[in-house]
Amino acid sequence: MSMTTLRWIGLRDVCISNFRHGVTKRSMCHLSMEKFETLDSALPLLGPPEIYQPTPPPVNSTGDCFIDTMVSNFNFAKPPPKPFMGFTENNSPTFLSSGNHCLDFFFHVVPDTPSEAVTRRLQLAWDQDPMTALKLVCNLRGIRGTGKADREGFYAAALWLHGNHPKTLACNATSIAKFGYYKDLLEILYRLLEGPDVRESLRRDRQERLSLKRSYYKGKRVYSSEEKRIAAGKKGMERYNNDPVYRFLHNQVSHLFAEHLKSDLQNLNSGNVRNLSFAAKWCPSLYSFFDRSTLLCESIARRMFPREMYPEYEGIEDAHYAYRVRDRLRKQVIVPLRKALKLPEIYMSANKWGVLPYSRVPSIAMKNYTELFLNHDSERFQNYLESVKSGKAKIASGALLPHEIIKSLERGGGKVAELQWKTMVEDLLEKGKLTNCLAICDVSGSMEGTPLEVSVALGLLVSDLSEEPWKGKLITFSLFPKLQQIKGEDLKSKIRSINRMDWCTNTDFQKVFDQILLVAKEGNISEEQMIKRLFVFSDMEFDQASANDWETDYEAITRKFHENGYMSVPEIVFWNLRDSRATPVPSHQKGVALVSGFSKNLLKLFLGGGGILNPEDTMEKAISGEEYNKLVVVD
Repeated sequence: MSMTTLRWIGLRDVCISNFRHGVTKRSMCHLSMEKFETLDSALPLLGPPEIYQPTPPPVNSTGDCFIDTMVSNFNFAKPPPKPFMGFTENNSPTFLSSGNHCLDFFFHVVPDTPSEAVTRRLQLAWDQDPMTALKLVCNLRGIRGTGKADREGFYAAALWLHGNHPKTLACNATSIAKFGYYKDLLEILYRLLEGPDVRESLRRDRQERLSLKRSYYKGKRVYSSEEKRIAAGKKGMERYNNDPVYRFLHNQVSHLFAEHLKSDLQNLNSGNVRNLSFAAKWCPSLYSFFDRSTLLCESIARRMFPREMYPEYEGIEDAHYAYRVRDRLRKQVIVPLRKALKLPEIYMSANKWGVLPYSRVPSIAMKNYTELFLNHDSERFQNYLESVKSGKAKIASGALLPHEIIKSLERGGGKVAELQWKTMVEDLLEKGKLTNCLAICDVSGSMEGTPLEVSVALGLLVSDLSEEPWKGKLITFSLFPKLQQIKGEDLKSKIRSINRMDWCTNTDFQKVFDQILLVAKEGNISEEQMIKRLFVFSDMEFDQASANDWETDYEAITRKFHENGYMSVPEIVFWNLRDSRATPVPSHQKGVALVSGFSKNLLKLFLGGGGILNPEDTMEKAISGEEYNKLVVVD
């Protein structure tokens, strides 16, 4: 009972007591006991008319649940409330949330989002719907399917899961490895031991070492490395022995590696090499970076060769047993499996460039090693690239982001980048084309850096995937938006054409649609002939353009289309590329999708068209599928 309620009860009792004993004030002298009890009871206050909500009249049941519900509630159903509003960085009215915390996580978390913001949004999403939030975390990491390939964002989310829902993280280790790769599990353990910012610290240390004179640093390095190795091993052992939550995750990871390595050995011995996993590739090598900190090699080796199943280990000291099984893991498991996988690093380290199978090189490795291949095996590598160009051989591109391919154009003459871009486009076209779609690329000043590179890359990709008449075209929106024709046949010439386009520092989003309406009116374009879908690659920080207070850009665009006789607005895919709070529409807005990130994978959601866009439906589609259905929320 509240203090206010207690005070009212006390006042009532005093007044009643005084009344009964004749001790009354002038204001109470004419009150009877009955009238006082009436004053003490609650009145049915309704408040001002603006807040009055009439009570639905009782209805007789028909026996049909749906009809009874409709009759009782149809006239009293309220639309969902609008989310809070604010302004973009350029003072245009905008929503600050979609009204759905899970959708906010999906739309706002991008590769440059600080880890604190990632975890804050994840907490809100988890409170709303734990399973959807877990799926969104895995979507953040997903390299394949409709994943965003945002590694750092995923690591921040994974560390939050370990701190708040550790059993859920550990029990989904197998799925996590499939969304990304086995190395993600090692990285999570390493960051739990060394801190979430350890990678940034290592980068700073590396730069500091490079800045020191070689003669000064050389004498210190061996001593420093040995000290660090011992300290790292001690920290890993103490954490494992004293922290049951960390130990549970560590055991899950080592068990996963051990089981997959056992299965791979069986496949190798039976000649079924095609079914090998990449567990051997990412299993830490003895005394390697991850092994020194996590001690995973010993943990995996003990599971692979348990003492009780091997008589040769009976009676020997535990330290000697650990040493022997670690060495056995290397010789009998990791080395033969890596050889069977034909990893490029095996051939490179053995200086066997002449037999390196280029068609087996993963996409990221191909991008990173191009210059090494040209230096050590130029003729054979050039012949391989010609075979890819003619369709006789294949080159991988799946794990690369579009802007990464474009940035690698300067390596090795750009041949690898050209072929990887071509492969990426062809792989997407196999899933469908973009019909009656056009890309709008934000090239304003606020997009400087990687977001600008991604905007151009994704805009070019949309134009390559589009059917005529929009193939090879895009719009750059700034102070004076223009429909641009991309010239050239190869990737390098297309990028050169885009770089020569007129760019400006403004972000006048509404002018794009003003221009579309102007052209449509002058050309007597019917509603059926109007462009159907627009991809907007931007940071959503649009310029103030509406004369009406609190009218968002999308609301203004809708109004203008209606005023000009068009009852429907082109569907808009708002694709967020930078960390910001601006949210163009609420979660229930039809005809709109809210997506984000640097990956081309989400384009698969829109290939082939079909259905009316909706922000929440698009998110649900992105996190659906067999692998997502395997996820479990445990705690």
